[in-house]
Amino acid sequence: MVSHAAETKTKIVCTIGPASHHEGVLRGMIRAGLDVARINCSHGTPTEHEAMIRLVRRLADEESAVVAVMVDLQGPKLRVGSLAEPIELTGGDWLSFTTLPADGTAHVVPLPHPEIIASATVGQRLLLDDGAIEVEIREVRETTMVGQVVVGGRLTSHKGIAAPDGVTRVASLTAKDHEDVVFAVTRGVDFVALSFVQTADDLRELRSLLDDQAHSGRDVRIVAKIESRSAVERFDEILAEADAVMVARGDLGVELPLEEVPLIQKEIIRKCNRAGVPVITATQMLQSMVEQPRPTRAESSDVANAILDGTDAVMLSAETAVGRYPVEVVTTIRQISRVVEDRMRREIEHGPFVDRPHIHPVTDAIGGATARIADEIEAKLIATTTWSGYTARQIARERPRQPIVAFTSQEPVLQQLALVWGVTPVLVPDYRSTDEMIDTVTATLRERGEVVPGDLIVLTGGIPVGGGGKTNFIKVHPI
Repeated sequence: MVSHAAETKTKIVCTIGPASHHEGVLRGMIRAGLDVARINCSHGTPTEHEAMIRLVRRLADEESAVVAVMVDLQGPKLRVGSLAEPIELTGGDWLSFTTLPADGTAHVVPLPHPEIIASATVGQRLLLDDGAIEVEIREVRETTMVGQVVVGGRLTSHKGIAAPDGVTRVASLTAKDHEDVVFAVTRGVDFVALSFVQTADDLRELRSLLDDQAHSGRDVRIVAKIESRSAVERFDEILAEADAVMVARGDLGVELPLEEVPLIQKEIIRKCNRAGVPVITATQMLQSMVEQPRPTRAESSDVANAILDGTDAVMLSAETAVGRYPVEVVTTIRQISRVVEDRMRREIEHGPFVDRPHIHPVTDAIGGATARIADEIEAKLIATTTWSGYTARQIARERPRQPIVAFTSQEPVLQQLALVWGVTPVLVPDYRSTDEMIDTVTATLRERGEVVPGDLIVLTGGIPVGGGGKTNFIKVHPI
């Protein structure tokens, strides 16, 4: 049985790809601490994705581990069209972008995104190939814009293009995304990550699409990926609609000055913590481990600082999708977490969250009181019974020193709690009374080896039992 209740609390999201889509490797990653398996719809086919999901589910079951599955939608990635051959650009060169037929000849590049040209202005910057090439717009026509190269490089077909100084409104959900959402829901995934979110309306559109599905679409939670200037500027309204948030630092670093990204990361994490919304920090966490068995000191510090900031989870992309050391990189995250979390807990004690929104005031108050009581009596752990997962998230946002074991009879909630900091989710049968609830919690904890006779736990739950939104008691319970 895999249990991290007494070990580390920061969750690990791993992208599954060619390097990790093998039974032995994936089993090793689960044993090392994989919590959420990410399927990237930008790569691979539905057949390959279905095989990945089946493998994750089977191995998690065999290892008695709770591993959630997240499908990450490709979204409206803006790219140049096909070029006859690569274009070598140097500072001062002129470059045209057009919606008319073109192949790069004479520095005229096809751009199948008229919305970029429609919103372009003279003096605006364009960044290509994840910011490696910079162009300043000098002239805008109906179907074409002309720019001068500021920072040169080698431009090849289908490289990404971003206009960080402008507002380019594109549909967040593409036709491909619609197909991938239907696929995700019918395969019973736990999370769908929406790429290039710009406003809260994008999340509402995705939620409507999920609700329209006949296969438990309401059980799928939405992760809002923050990777644009628009999303940062509208983050409060986006947070109100999101079930979870991802700080996608790669594209965010293209849209905004690099030096601003660390501060934006901290602010997003702080707001998510206060709202009790799980937050993932992503992109190049341990990038050198794609090729090397150990991270750089700077990468180790980056992961540690994300944990100190309060992130619920750290996401690995190329490190586990195509890297040479997918198991080792998961182990490395666990090792960093083990050292850092003890210091983080002491810092949280001296700086509790204040001025937080209260969706369910009684439950929110119980969450804070539970953490304080557990600390004062030096409880072995916190046990919470939860129907929707809300209570567990509210306790987790207090960042208590004790592990949180969340008991639920709802399997979708079990999987969703795999993303929440410090929570070990456990599936139990429905109980009919408070006494039966306490007996179930006590027996399960003893069977799992989480407690021994004489331990004190802090237990939260609802009276009468059953249904969501009823958490209304705290009990200090001796084993």
